[in-house]
Amino acid sequence: MKTTEIKIVVHEFANIVELPLNDQNLLMEARRITEQAYAPYSGFHVGAAVLLENGMIVTGNNQENSAYPSGLCAERVALFYANANYSDSAVKTIAISASKSGALVNEPVKPCGSCRQALAETELRFKTPIRIILDGQDGILVLNGVESLLPLSFSKKAL
Repeated sequence: MKTTEIKIVVHEFANIVELPLNDQNLLMEARRITEQAYAPYSGFHVGAAVLLENGMIVTGNNQENSAYPSGLCAERVALFYANANYSDSAVKTIAISASKSGALVNEPVKPCGSCRQALAETELRFKTPIRIILDGQDGILVLNGVESLLPLSFSKKAL
């Protein structure tokens, strides 16, 4: 038997003012778009802001449905919009924020498995890592690529 250790590097910030100005602006867009999320069932409003290589910022938020599997997460809404409308521009950074009852959630919000896989596919598509900013009242986490979220991801190499 062989044991392999997988290391994940996470940069932790106490609050938004510790981030570089570009990241602050992107995170503020993610926070802003949470207000427009359609989340009548969970009350959990998620927003994502994507910075593209061409400088454009694309946003998305969660869209719930009474038939729960039919809804869509904020991360995928933003990524799919970006990939559909700016297909030649790589995703550089995604900022993700969430609120409950109008207040920023305490713990930094993390993408679900489906969103992690969509992020991984977007990285593969453009052959460049995506910086990921995860927002919360108790701190902000910044990761330099999807491997930090999904170290053993499924990819086209497995097909």
